[in-house]
Amino acid sequence: MDYQQMIASMTPQMYQNLRRAVELGKWPDGSKVTPEQRENAMQAIIAWGERHLPPAERVGFVDKGHKAGDSCDDPEETPLNWK
Repeated sequence: MDYQQMIASMTPQMYQNLRRAVELGKWPDGSKVTPEQRENAMQAIIAWGERHLPPAERVGFVDKGHKAGDSCDDPEETPLNWK
């Protein structure tokens, strides 16, 4: 089974278990997550999220919002004050 097949076969429960292991630094049985395991689990979490979750629910999502109106601030209206 290649990496893409493995990601495609992951269940939401497997995703949650990997995510929790990365967050806590330990597996459900209490054993420590090694740095290599953490890296691999994070890659799997991100890949699974890209396939199955809307952008706002993915790991690492940053809501940048949107600016009201159609134009940017005019720098001449709000001068910088250097101290």
